[in-house]
Amino acid sequence: MKTFSRRTFLQVAGVSAAAVGFGGVLSACTSGQQSAGSGSGATGGEHASQVTVSMPVSSEPDAGFDPFVSWGCGEHVHEPLIQSTLLTTKADMGFENDLATAYSCSDDGLTWTFTIRTDAKFTNGKPVTAHDVAYTINGVANNEASECDLTMVDKAVAVDDETCEIRLNKPFNALLYTLAVIGIVPDGGHDADYGSNPVGSGRYMLEQWDRGQQVILKANPDYYGEAPKIERVVVVFMEEDASLAAARSGQVDVAFTSATFASQQPKGYDLLNCASVDSRGISLPTIAPGATRKQTGEEYPAGNAVTQDLALRRAINYGVKRQTLIDNVLNGYGQIAYSVGDNMPWSSDAMKCEEDLARAKALLDEAGWVPGADGVRAKDGVTAAFDLYYSSSDSVRQAIAMEFANQMNELGIKVTPKGASWDDIYQHQFSDPVVWGWGSNSPIEVYNLNYSTGNGNYACYENAAVDAHLNAALANPVVADSYDEWKLAMWDGENGVAPQGAATWVWFANVDHLYFVTEGLKVAEQKPHPHGHGWSIVNNVDQWSW
Repeated sequence: MKTFSRRTFLQVAGVSAAAVGFGGVLSACTSGQQSAGSGSGATGGEHASQVTVSMPVSSEPDAGFDPFVSWGCGEHVHEPLIQSTLLTTKADMGFENDLATAYSCSDDGLTWTFTIRTDAKFTNGKPVTAHDVAYTINGVANNEASECDLTMVDKAVAVDDETCEIRLNKPFNALLYTLAVIGIVPDGGHDADYGSNPVGSGRYMLEQWDRGQQVILKANPDYYGEAPKIERVVVVFMEEDASLAAARSGQVDVAFTSATFASQQPKGYDLLNCASVDSRGISLPTIAPGATRKQTGEEYPAGNAVTQDLALRRAINYGVKRQTLIDNVLNGYGQIAYSVGDNMPWSSDAMKCEEDLARAKALLDEAGWVPGADGVRAKDGVTAAFDLYYSSSDSVRQAIAMEFANQMNELGIKVTPKGASWDDIYQHQFSDPVVWGWGSNSPIEVYNLNYSTGNGNYACYENAAVDAHLNAALANPVVADSYDEWKLAMWDGENGVAPQGAATWVWFANVDHLYFVTEGLKVAEQKPHPHGHGWSIVNNVDQWSW
């Protein structure tokens, strides 16, 4: 993919971003000290209702703006903007209606019924009906290229123009969170070129896409909801250093940044620090080596001679210094994490694991892990040493691996960080610890990482009691009533993945999502950002203002 240089940006974007006045502060974020001086351009005139936002090059959708592949509902989930969704999520992770005016679930949890509003129409002029909803859900579910998991869907059926039933093959109430990011496309208006020329009924329309450079969205004049305050959104894709340079030269209104560059706050910009559930943690295989696990049709080696030991996994959880890692690696721009999805309605306090080095060493001593002359422990001929894989293209994960290895030395555990490509890492996903990034505004990831057959169960942990809690959570027709079961899956007093239980992972931090925002731009309240530093910031760009 082409890197977006500052020179190319100046030639292509042709916009002078706006900024004077006082800096807006996110109510869900914190603002750094305001810089002196003016902002990046002029808030009045032709650009008063336009913003320019930089995002990482990885945020550009390879397949375009097609919900059948990854737009909105892919690995990095976000609201699709161009298309409407049945529902949306609020900051507290409750639901609001969008295309749906009402919905209900059958007592057995297998049929969800949605009533569709009658005042929505696509940008091709055709009304949005339940037939379009059914077409979209079936299309996403049956498309092998889709990054969205709808394996729980049997089929979607349009009962009439205003009623759509989504019939499941198993109860799965977390489907609602997925429906909040699946953009509805027109039945009969979705072809091979759709990704480049999307037709939707959302707040915005695609005005221009220069691959490898920028995307321009403009407000949909026929949108059924409140008209966007920001009429034009220019998104430019660039590396971190280029994003900083673009802010320094006043060419972007919102510039993504990281802990590495946060101290270099440009004149005329505030630093916005947005809370996230973008978690960093390490999987700890719980079974002996020699096994195998299947993933996407392929079979991989599974099991680890060292991390299979329960006492060692628990000791790691108690011995790691999470705040030290945040301070040393993230320059303080992160929050301690004990699980995937901390502080969400379904997260469990039982996952909290306070630092206790003495307790960690005692656990190892009691389990028979004896320090050798070199300080590294051993038990029954097995040395407490393992490789830790991380993405070699990710400097933060590399630093996490190095810091973790240093901390484990204090426990007598030798950790060898190994940078590799993701293709190589996947060969070790079930056999060696890996530094992962997870996080979603949905409990689905709790299921994926901890269910016996979950597609993220890298720890290879299988427990019938945990599976039963997760199944019970998903079977509840009322999502808000399912939270207790999610928590019990973490620890019910006897079973669970918590540190006092199976200790299947060690979690470190939720990485803060940082942005330089020009003074004078008021960014609306943000939901917790999921994994992926990109489109989430503009989920509600229609509500921003100068």
